[in-house]
Amino acid sequence: REKRGDETVLRPLAEGTPLAVGDELEVQLSIRARHPAEYVQVRDPRPAGCEPPTLTSGYKWDLGLVRYEEVRDSGANFFMERLPQGEYTLKHRLRCAMAGTFKAAPATLQSMYPPEVSAYSAGGRLTIR
Repeated sequence: REKRGDETVLRPLAEGTPLAVGDELEVQLSIRARHPAEYVQVRDPRPAGCEPPTLTSGYKWDLGLVRYEEVRDSGANFFMERLPQGEYTLKHRLRCAMAGTFKAAPATLQSMYPPEVSAYSAGGRLTIR
């Protein structure tokens, strides 16, 4: 993200782009549900070297989706009692806190009761200087 006057502008992060300590990232998790589901958890592990700018967990209800967003030491969790059919983008922020090269583990979506219903994102690397 970058500042332009009083306005903050987000720009996509290209693979391998180095970041600086203090930079802020917005993580976007895109979900395409072909069928409605119940009791779903999305877990997004946080790369070492990053910290959440806010530590507040709580309910959110936008996008036509009611969910509980939980901030943990290891990452962000999103719990949904109902996941309607459709496309959704869950977002959360991270701040680069320590220099180094870190692995970003894949995010997972899993039904809490039939756990064989699951999906995974791609992982990646994050370089902070």
